[in-house]
Amino acid sequence: MTSTAATAAAARTGRLTRTGGPDGPAVLEHVLGWTLVVVLAVLITRLGLL
Repeated sequence: MTSTAATAAAARTGRLTRTGGPDGPAVLEHVLGWTLVVVLAVLITRLGLL
């Protein structure tokens, strides 16, 4: 299948090929998750729980 045929098939099915990068909302979720991890680590360290 050539790239033109693949593009036409993707257009018919409504799906575009992925480039391998994460989605926009997935990036935000990832950043917020790691921010939470860092905040919890700082809190635990400051309170002397570790």
